[in-house]
Order: sequence, then C-alpha cells, then structure tokens
Amino acid sequence: MGIDGIILIAGGLGLFLFGMRIMSSGLQAIAGDRLHGFLQKATSNRFLGVFVGIVATVALNSSTASTVMTVSFVNSGLMNLTQSIGIILGANVGTTFSGQLVAFRVDAYAPIFIFVGVIMYAFIKDTRIKNIGYVILGFGILFFGITTMGGPLRGLGQLPEFREFLVNFSNPFLAILAGFAFTAAVQSSTAATGVLISMHVLGVPIPFETSAFIILGTNIGTSITTLIASIPANRESKRAAIFHIGYDIIGSAIFGTLIFLVPSILGWFEATWYGDTARQVAMFHTLYNVATMLMLLGFIGPIAKLLYKIVPSKATETDKTYEKKLIYLNLTNQAAQLPNIVVNAAHKEICRMGSIANKNLKLSIDSFFEKDIEKANKVLENEKVVNYLNQEITSKLVSVNSMRLSPNDAERVGKMFSILSDIERIGDHAENIAEYTKFIKENSLKFSDDAKEELKILSDTTIKLAKAALSAFGSQNPAKLPEIEELEETVDKLSKDFAQNHVQRLKTGCCDPKCGVIFVDMITDLERSGDHANNIAFSVQ
Repeated sequence: MGIDGIILIAGGLGLFLFGMRIMSSGLQAIAGDRLHGFLQKATSNRFLGVFVGIVATVALNSSTASTVMTVSFVNSGLMNLTQSIGIILGANVGTTFSGQLVAFRVDAYAPIFIFVGVIMYAFIKDTRIKNIGYVILGFGILFFGITTMGGPLRGLGQLPEFREFLVNFSNPFLAILAGFAFTAAVQSSTAATGVLISMHVLGVPIPFETSAFIILGTNIGTSITTLIASIPANRESKRAAIFHIGYDIIGSAIFGTLIFLVPSILGWFEATWYGDTARQVAMFHTLYNVATMLMLLGFIGPIAKLLYKIVPSKATETDKTYEKKLIYLNLTNQAAQLPNIVVNAAHKEICRMGSIANKNLKLSIDSFFEKDIEKANKVLENEKVVNYLNQEITSKLVSVNSMRLSPNDAERVGKMFSILSDIERIGDHAENIAEYTKFIKENSLKFSDDAKEELKILSDTTIKLAKAALSAFGSQNPAKLPEIEELEETVDKLSKDFAQNHVQRLKTGCCDPKCGVIFVDMITDLERSGDHANNIAFSVQ
C-alpha cells in the first residue's frame, strides 16, 4: 500500500469520527433541553432507570455523554446513586444503536445525506430544522468516511503482512487491550465500535472472534471517561463512576471467559447472521450488553450498598458552600463539551451563589440588631466569595454562549446573566448593612424602639421574599410567583410607610439625626434587595 492509501484511510477515519461528533452535537441540541427533566424521571424503579438510560444514550448517540451527564447530576444532588446505576445499565445497551446503524451498509447513499443536511442546515432559518439538518449532515459525513476508507482498506486486507499482523490479535487479551486503548484514546465506545463494524462492512478480514474480544475492550475503555469526570466530583459521583468501570470489567471478564470456554456461542452468531460479519459484530455488541444488563438488574440495591462500603462517607466532610472556587462548574473536558450539563451546572452554581447572598443578608441583619462586629466582619468575608463566583460564573456563561445550545438552554443562559447581577446586588446590600453595624458600634448610636420595630418587620419580610425567590428559581417553579409578588408589594408599602414615620419622628425630635440617616439607608437597602429578589423569581416565567 502506498502513501496515497494511508492518507485516504487516515482521512476517512477522520471523517468518520467527525461525522460521529457532529451527529452527537446535533442530537444534543435537539434533545438537550428535554434530557435534564427526562433523566430525573429515573426514580428508584430500576426498570424505568434502565429505559431512561437507553433512550438518553440513543438521543445523544453516546453512552459516554449520558454517563458523564449522569455523574454530573449525581454530583449536583439531582440524582441518587441507585438511580444512576439503572441509567448506566441502560446506557450500555443504548450505545449499541449506532453499531446497528453502521451495519446497515448505507454508505452508498452518503452524498445524498450530506446534500440534504447542508441544505437544511445552511438555508433554513428554523433552529429545530437546522439542528435536524446538522444530524443528517453528520450521518452523511460518517458514511462518506467509510466510503473513503473502502478501497485502501480492502487492499490492505489482501496484504500477507496485514493478515499476519491480525494473527497477533487472536490472543483474547491483546484484542481486549486493543479495544480498550482505542476507545480510551477517542473517548467514545460508539466511535470505536463503529470503526470496527465499518471495517467488516468494507471486507477487512478481521476474525469474528477477535472482533468479539475487541468489543469487550471497548466497553471497558468507555468507562475511563466517566471515571475521570468523577475525580473533581463528590463521593456519590465517585461511587457511580466506580460502578460503571466495575460493571464493564466484570461483564467483560464473565463473557470473555464464556466465549473462551464455549466457542459455540460465537458459532451461533456466525450461523444466525451467516455471511454478514458486520451484522454479527453489531448483534454480539447488542446482545452482550443486554445480557450483562439483565444479569445485574436484580442486584441494584446490594450493589449500591457495596459501593458505600468501597467508598464510605466521611464523617468529617466539610461544607464546601463557602469555598472560593467553582464546585458544580468545575467540569472535566468531556462534560464541559455537553451544553445541557454545563447549563444545568451553571444553574446549580448560581443557586449556590444565591444561597450565600441570602444567608449573608440574614447575617448582616442579625449583626445590625445585635451590634455584633464579628458577624459583620463575617458578612464582609462572605461577600468576597459572592463577588468571586459572580466573575467566574459570568466567564463560564460567556463560553457557553458559543456552544450549540437548544432554544430553551439559550434562553436560560440569557436570563442567567441578569440573575447573577441581581444576586450580586443583594450581596452588596448585605455588605452595606454590615458597614452600618460597625458605624453604630463605633459611635455608640441607639435607635428608638419604634424605629427598631419597623426595621425588624421590614427585614423579616425581605428575608422571607428573598428565600421564596431563590426557591422558585432553584426549582424553576412559577407556582410561587403570586406569593412572591405579594411579598414584594408588601416590602414596597412598608418601606414607604416607615420612611414617612421616620420623617414624623424627626419633626418631633424623637430620632437622632445620625441614626435617621442609617435608618433611611437601611430601608433603601432592604427595599432594593426585595426588588432584586423579585427579578430572580420572575425569571422562571
């Protein structure tokens, strides 16, 4: 084989992998905004969890994407370990869909798919149609890559040196290692299996037994990405990742041993799909994963208990809420490429920032009434975390805007910029109140009983409003909006009434002018905090 043939094989392989990536990206854009809610429907019902895992993986065209997304949800507290086990079981079955698709031998129609995809993507304005066109374009590029590799690979298959090279992979351990290494390199068992089946479609003389062991290796290789994704995550996510790699290793070991000891298993595939080696490999991939899933389906509960023993909970685990770093947006490269994961991680990170700002507002008010300098200083320290998170999350959202987002995710990201500003302003008002505390303490100022009572009423109402607003944003539930609107109107009315009362006290000399200035500023800070909280809540509309 000359240099031209090698270039064609390399280029065809590149087109195949690129087409696979485009398909996944397009499917993510089409289904991404629905996947978050769909995945969370995976309750402790193991059968529903498996079904959700299968559907999500087919929709994303990647078991790696769905399992990394699952680990992300576990890390965010949106899903528990038992739910994630069911989804991972289903994901390994769902990933076989692409292999079956490649085995249909439609590479001759690749130019038609490319033409239709380009027309839909380039000339139609409707976003959903464009995304569907993007998927079709990826599908066409994938099969065009197979066509490009066809001639050189067929020639390669006839070379005695290549046939001798394939003999080395008759060793099951080497075949498994090859599948593992290639999958870990491309970070996609879907792509690795697709390439293997494509070689059979093109007539490359790879023995079916060798391909079966390579398939076992690809299943192990795909779990490496999930394991990497769990490294910065919490211990619950690490348990899910350990289950994924353990499940693949155990399944491959059991079925590898069965194939080695009972060769008639592979003989059945060869006899059933006689003469079609591509279909034999695709069916082995599917039935192996279905069998492994069924083997473990009845043991999800005991497996979860075992994982808690392998990765026990730490009694001294600290609360990371106030750490000056991103927790939920601290994603691996693989997870960071999935728009739905990043958007939902940003939502969780913003909720964390909102929680800090709200607690800081409450702490600043406590410091004010208690004249507690220590609490006031704590408010100022926490405000640094709020400012840090505001800058870091904003930076991440700017990057997210350049990704291929679904219409729903694009709208959510647009709103997030405004919400960050509102939360940051609540933090600023808490900081102002903490400064009032220090000024009052240093100057030994005293408020009248009426002034203190009014500020207490307004403060309590504002805190209640801010808490309800963050809850509505966190759950994305508009049901609380009427209550929040009523609270905001109450804060506005109280602010106006108490300001008028303050003027009357000044006229009668019942109020120290210095205290009066702080009283007015305090009312302003609380009233504006209420406005910002109201903005946060009504972003869910």
